[in-house]
Amino acid sequence: MELLFAVLGGVLLGAVVHVVVPWRGSRGALLTASVGGIAAAVLWEALTWAGWSPGATWIWVVALLGSGLVAAVVAWVLGRRRNADDAAHYERVVREGRPTTQG
Repeated sequence: MELLFAVLGGVLLGAVVHVVVPWRGSRGALLTASVGGIAAAVLWEALTWAGWSPGATWIWVVALLGSGLVAAVVAWVLGRRRNADDAAHYERVVREGRPTTQG
C-alpha cells in the first residue's frame, strides 16, 4: 500500500514540475507526471530491497524528493533540447528556403 502512495506522490510532484519548469509547451502534459511516478516506484523498491523500512521517514523523503528531481531534470533537458532543435530547424528553413509541395 505504501508503494501506491509513493507513486501517487511522485505523479503529483511530476505534475508540479511540469508547471514550474519552463518550456511546458514543448513537451506533453503527462510526461513529467509519468516520469515522476516511475522514478518514485523505482526508488521506493530499491530502498526497500536495500532494507529501509516502509514506516521510516527517510524512505519517503528520498523517494519523493528523488522522483521530483528526476522529473525536473528530464523536463529541463528535454525542454532545452527541443528549443535548440526548433531554432536550428527554423534557421535551416530560412537559409534553404521553404520546400514547395506538389500535388
